[in-house]
This record gives sequence, structure tokens and C-alpha cells, in this order.
Amino acid sequence: TSTSEAMEIDAHKKFMFESEKDKALKQNEIEHKEAKKTDTEGNLHQATSELKAVQEQLDKAIAYYEKLEPTCVDSGITYEERAQRREAEMQSLQEALKILAGTDVDLS
Repeated sequence: TSTSEAMEIDAHKKFMFESEKDKALKQNEIEHKEAKKTDTEGNLHQATSELKAVQEQLDKAIAYYEKLEPTCVDSGITYEERAQRREAEMQSLQEALKILAGTDVDLS
């Protein structure tokens, strides 16, 4: 019985050693995974902040584009029509200038 007890004690010591070793390895793995999780959460927070800032810039750029688009895009008027309007406007401005200068005053 003392031999079986000694074998059981050795088996128990070996089991306890293996258990402690396994526990230490798992604890170390937990610490590494927690550190990785913390780093990943920090990166996620930073990326979310950057995304929010870039999205705000994009929204402003889109709003500015939508504001400018009607003046920049062809309004359906042909070149000839624009040229005629510009010419008529220039003539009316020249007439106004003559009136202001007093060179073409018709008082009748």
C-alpha cells in the first residue's frame, strides 16, 4: 500500500504541476488577449473619430458642390442666346453711361 500511496502522491504532484503550468499559460494568454483587445478598441475609437471628421468634411463639400452646381451646369440656354443677352446688356449699360455722363440727354 505504501508503494501505491507513493505512486498516487507522485501522480497527484505531477497532476498539480501540469495544472499549475496550464493555469499559468492560460493566464498569460488571457493577459495578451486583453492587451490586444484594448489596443484594438483604441484603434477602433481613433478610426471612428477620423471617420466622423472626414464624413463632416465630405458633407460640407457635397453641400458646397450642390450650391455651385446650378451656376456651373448648362442651364439650357444656347451660346447664341447668351451672346445676344450679353450684347443687349452691354448696350443698355452704355446707354446708361451716356445718360449719366449727360452726352445723350433727350429732354423732349
